[in-house]
Amino acid sequence: MSTPIVIVSDVLPDDAVVPLEAACEVRRIDGRDRAALFTALSDADALIVRSGTKVDAEALGHAPRLRIVARAGVGLDNVDTATAAARGITVVNAPDSNTVSVAELTVGLLLALVRHVKTAARSLEAGEWRRADFTGVELAGRTAGIVGHGRVGRQVARRLAAFDMQILVHDPYAVPADSGVRSVELDELLAASDIVTLHLPRTSETAGLVGAREISLMRPTAYLINTARGGIVDEAALERALREGRLAGAALDVFTTEPPGPAALLGLPNVLGIPHLGASTNGAQLRAGQEVVRLVLAELAPLLAPTPAAV
Repeated sequence: MSTPIVIVSDVLPDDAVVPLEAACEVRRIDGRDRAALFTALSDADALIVRSGTKVDAEALGHAPRLRIVARAGVGLDNVDTATAAARGITVVNAPDSNTVSVAELTVGLLLALVRHVKTAARSLEAGEWRRADFTGVELAGRTAGIVGHGRVGRQVARRLAAFDMQILVHDPYAVPADSGVRSVELDELLAASDIVTLHLPRTSETAGLVGAREISLMRPTAYLINTARGGIVDEAALERALREGRLAGAALDVFTTEPPGPAALLGLPNVLGIPHLGASTNGAQLRAGQEVVRLVLAELAPLLAPTPAAV
C-alpha cells in the first residue's frame, strides 16, 4: 500500500501538521504558483489550502487522484465546489476555527473607528497635539445592527451587549432566537443603527447586499464594519457616501478584490482598512489546521497502512 500524498499549499502551523506527517507524505508548495500547483496535484490524494490557493476547475483538472480538498478556514470562496462535487471530490473546511478571532477583531475595529485611533495616532507621530480634533463617541446606549447571526454574529452580539448597546439583528437565512437581541428587516436595521456590522457569507444572494440604496438608509453619524467577505458591500457607493458626509466612517478587513491595490477608499481619513486579518491569530490558525488535518486523515483512512497492534 503506497503512502498517500498530501499537498499543503498555504502556510499551516507546524504543530497542526505533525499527525499528517506521521501517516502521509506531506509536500509543501506555494499555491499561488500555478505551475507548481498543477505539478504537485498530478499525484496528490489530498490538498490543504487557506485563502491563497485558487482551487478552480483548471487546478482540479490536474488532479486525477484527488480525494479531498480541505480549506483551513471558514469560507470556500476559493474552491470550485461544483466541479469538485461532479468529480466526487470531498470538500471540507473548519467553520468554527476563527469565530472568536473575528468577533474580537470586529470589536477592536469598532473601538478604533469611533475613537479615531488611526488619524489621532498619525497626528501624534507627526508631532501634533490636537486632542479637540479627535473627539469620539461612546458605545453605551447606542444601537448596533448585526447583519448575519451565525457563529461570528452571535459572538459579536454578546460582546457588544457587554458595552450596554442595544442589539438589532437581521439574518437572511434564519430568525435569531437569542435573548437580548431583536430581529428586524434589513431596512429597519440600517435606519435605526449607530453601528452596522456584517457577518454573513458571500453568496449570489448576499453579493452587493449593502449598495447605494442601503447606505442611503443609514444615519450620517453611523459606522459600517465588514469583517465578513468582500463583495457584500458596494465599495464605490461606500466611498461616495463617506466623501459626501453621508456616513461617519467604515472599517474594512475584506475587499471585493484582494489585495485591493491603491484603492481611493483606503485613503479616506474616516476609513480603517486592514489586510484580511480576521483569522490571523495563533489560536485560530492552530484550530483550523488541526480540524482540517483530522478531516483529511479520516478521508484517507482507506489508503493508510493499519497501525501495528501493540504487543
